[in-house]
Amino acid sequence: MTVTIIGAGLGGLVLARVLHRHGIPARVYEAEASPAARRQGGMLDIHPWNGQQALEAAGLTEGFRKLVLPGRESSRVVDRDGTVLLDRPDDGTGERPEVQRGELRQLLLDSLPPATVHWGHKVTGVRTLGDGGHEVSLADGTRFVTSLLVGADGAWSKVRPLLSGATPEYVGVSVVETFLFDGDARHPAAAKAVGAGALYALAPGKGIVAHREGDGTLHTYAQLFKPQDWLEGADAATMTARVTEEFDGWAPELTALITDSDTPPVLRRLCTLPAGHRWDRVPGVTLLGDAAHLMPPNGEGANLAMQDGAELGRALAAHPDDVETALAEFEQGMSERAAAEAEDDIYEILFGDDAPHSMLALLAGAEGAAK
Repeated sequence: MTVTIIGAGLGGLVLARVLHRHGIPARVYEAEASPAARRQGGMLDIHPWNGQQALEAAGLTEGFRKLVLPGRESSRVVDRDGTVLLDRPDDGTGERPEVQRGELRQLLLDSLPPATVHWGHKVTGVRTLGDGGHEVSLADGTRFVTSLLVGADGAWSKVRPLLSGATPEYVGVSVVETFLFDGDARHPAAAKAVGAGALYALAPGKGIVAHREGDGTLHTYAQLFKPQDWLEGADAATMTARVTEEFDGWAPELTALITDSDTPPVLRRLCTLPAGHRWDRVPGVTLLGDAAHLMPPNGEGANLAMQDGAELGRALAAHPDDVETALAEFEQGMSERAAAEAEDDIYEILFGDDAPHSMLALLAGAEGAAK
């Protein structure tokens, strides 16, 4: 059995690694040209009930611990004036250590045999053949057939149509992403506002969420309830100006996280798959991560994807001669886990009518539960 995985994100790589530990070969096809083709997102808090368990199944707990950035579990909530409403330091007792996504991905890549990941292989389509196999078409015209196909290829998965007609839908939140490099030296006021970990500057309908990364980078997401066509076709200068207008009157150390960006702003429209997204079993193919259960960012997406990869790898190892049983067991468990994490509307908490007090209540509840 050779498993074909589409997508070299965290979920697909955990799957490849767990399979490797069980002696099952895997091939991973990734559209990006190399591991360094783009920034791999920002900070991730890795949870003990899913992400950490997945890394343990992959045999990478020690390597993961070396990537943890001390102090990054601190969090701060402020209002539009910059008034600090909650400042919770990282005292070292937290359960959700923070790492940089790119470094975690590289840890996984380094744990795989050479040539496991085929870079620069963009999938353009897949189809099921009459004998139960699946044909995968690549952008360069290459086609190949596999008997076991896993779509770990994210929100706009090319594998999903084999199983489901569901497509992602806009949730009403647009995000503009910016970066300020060497924050303490070059952007001291903004760096002071962000603090040691995460900053939540919130108001009804909008907010600025920022994280301090390991090299002093301030990674910011300006988030607003907006129509899907907002900023359609806008160039970088126009985008910056219009986003800044939305935060007119906010404290300058907060708006500097947008106006002083060292990179062009990037617009992202948040989408989700239908709640409880499931499909009928199709032989020899399955999905994991965002391809299966895309939801708005709530801190669980990467953790769930890694757990999916670990659980699928273990299921295939437990049933090497009965792939369909393995896939059925995996999909049942994955659907239940995803449904449990999709219950809260995080954006109503962040930017609803009661913001920022709704976020304060959420953090207070989490702190109380931890005691």
